[in-house]
Amino acid sequence: MSERKSNALINEKSPYLLQHAYNPVDWFSWSEEAFEKAKQENKPIFLSIGYSTCHWCHVMSHESFEDQTIADMLNKDFISIKVDREERPDIDHIYMAVCQAMTGQGGWPLTVFLTPEKKPFFAGTYFPRSRKYNRAGMVEVLAQLTGKWREDANRVREVGEQIIQETTARLLEHQSVGELSEETLHEAFRLYESSFDPEFGGFGSAPKFPTSHNLSFLLRYYKKTGNERSLEMVEKTLDAMHRGGMYDHIGFGFSRYSVDSQWLVPHFEKMLYDNALLLMTYVEAYQVTDKAKYAEVAEQIITYVFRDMTDVGGAFYSAEDADSEGEEGKFYVWTPDEVELVLGIEEGDLISELFDITEAGNFEGHNIPNLIQTTPASFAKRKQIPLDQLKHRMEEARVKLFEHREKRIHPGKDDKILTAWNGLMIAALSKAARALDKPAYAEAAAKAADFLLRELRREDGRLLARYRDGEAAFPGYVDDYAFLVWGLIELYETTFELRYLRDAVQLNAEMLRLFGDEEKGGLFFYGSDAEQLLTRPKEIYDGSMPSGNAAAALNMQRLAKLTYDAKLSQAADEQLQAFAGAVASYPPGHALMLAALDFVYSEASEIVIAGDPAKPETQHMLRAVQRQFLPNALLILHPPGAAGEEVRKLIPLVQDKLPLGGRATAYVCQNFACQAPTQDLEDLENLSYIR
Repeated sequence: MSERKSNALINEKSPYLLQHAYNPVDWFSWSEEAFEKAKQENKPIFLSIGYSTCHWCHVMSHESFEDQTIADMLNKDFISIKVDREERPDIDHIYMAVCQAMTGQGGWPLTVFLTPEKKPFFAGTYFPRSRKYNRAGMVEVLAQLTGKWREDANRVREVGEQIIQETTARLLEHQSVGELSEETLHEAFRLYESSFDPEFGGFGSAPKFPTSHNLSFLLRYYKKTGNERSLEMVEKTLDAMHRGGMYDHIGFGFSRYSVDSQWLVPHFEKMLYDNALLLMTYVEAYQVTDKAKYAEVAEQIITYVFRDMTDVGGAFYSAEDADSEGEEGKFYVWTPDEVELVLGIEEGDLISELFDITEAGNFEGHNIPNLIQTTPASFAKRKQIPLDQLKHRMEEARVKLFEHREKRIHPGKDDKILTAWNGLMIAALSKAARALDKPAYAEAAAKAADFLLRELRREDGRLLARYRDGEAAFPGYVDDYAFLVWGLIELYETTFELRYLRDAVQLNAEMLRLFGDEEKGGLFFYGSDAEQLLTRPKEIYDGSMPSGNAAAALNMQRLAKLTYDAKLSQAADEQLQAFAGAVASYPPGHALMLAALDFVYSEASEIVIAGDPAKPETQHMLRAVQRQFLPNALLILHPPGAAGEEVRKLIPLVQDKLPLGGRATAYVCQNFACQAPTQDLEDLENLSYIR
């Protein structure tokens, strides 16, 4: 057998690009070399965008890009370019907008045909090798487009120019300056309620995505209004997602989304950002309700992330694949016989019955463990088993099943480190450390932050987007800046290490300089110093992740209040105004921007604990505040001595707030008025804002 020949992707760092390094297609990465070659040879571009854990990307690769006939067609008549959407979200955003404009839908793999000048003239997502599923096949698409290019390349270029003009208009249509009012928050709640699924939780119908930022907004709304319905929607959804098959009951962590309405069958890939955002929401739900089950889920998510998604340097990997051995979900599913083999007959039957593992199966003849039809409490009652005893048996069985599962062939892991997604996990771990009183979580967040600040910043301070195999690359996008700043603010409020707040202020200022639009406001997706593409979009809609513009809006509100920076305060207000039209037109699509709006229209407070952090009385006061759900509060430690002087330089509001008589003293200021300082822990806990 002849040795497989590699293409130019063999020199890349991206796991996705490396997956295609031995295709017979003569792939290029996105580069001037590729476009120059297209111009010289007068060939159109075949652009394929995806990511390493994408199931349908794998399918299309196997069907088409490993096929010699299709490779020959591409190599003869096109210049073929592969892009990892997670490394180059700027490219992905633009051409995804093209695909949505041309076809009414989008997704990955994203397939776009371009002129040598990068202008799109045809787009789609997954194409089978030959026509099926009522979809045109790659063979006929390539043949038709080759013919059109040969017949009249100039006409194709005209079409491309028209599409770019329409796409640019589409990308900018969401920006209309205005003013948002508190009523927007109430309208958002009404719209969430109207789309809520009362039977299974979540919003809308299948497929269902976790969109945890929506739930976090509803928790804020509950805090603001006391509206019980808001909390009911959150709890119903969090409980249903955890009981369903989207949650990995054996190894922990959440999959990407559910293909059905009851959260049973997941799209099995696990993404870092989903688990970070869900971790935040389960922590917040625990703070609001004091229900241990939410803390337990949060801790299990962290167990998964620490075990499977953490680099030796402390940062976090991007994703785990849905597929193993060429089959989606194979790693995660079970049969009753296999459970019995691991646990024995009696215990195997009990666990199979509890987790809906049957001979018929609930997924392609196999079983996804789930608790949709029962709960441990109701099952224990029916089986007349003490609940504590059942839970003990469940955990013993889970450990044995996990150890057995570990021997299977694992799904692929995308081990690149993305600044934006790490920023979200740093924020989530910082919140968890506070709420659950787990210093180890704060230590992990700090280690990740230190890694990013050391390895993903150039000497000139410019933040970079991706690190893998010793290489940091790609100028950071607005999400990288906004999410890392978010994480650093949360980390400061957990550890009170001032350097993290300094870095947050510095990175925020650099973000405004590189991404700010002085004419219309808001932040562009990629920087003024980065490669300038066909258009320069701004993202505001919250999809699987909240938008960088929304995160920046909330960050700036918090930083402006902390630092008394008048210019930053103005920028924070302008950030909300820049997208007011889009937010007002459909508030539920902009949950994190609503959180920034809630910050403005709520009785935001500053809580200063003045005292020696080494003394128990100071720590007790800090803990009394940290364990509460106070989304619009700023918690600051004002230590004595030189450390306090450094705090006063950065955070002027602590200036006159000192430990009285050398004892830890709490100052709570709300709505531009400060309450009397207190040194009594019970008094602090009984303040109306803290409760």
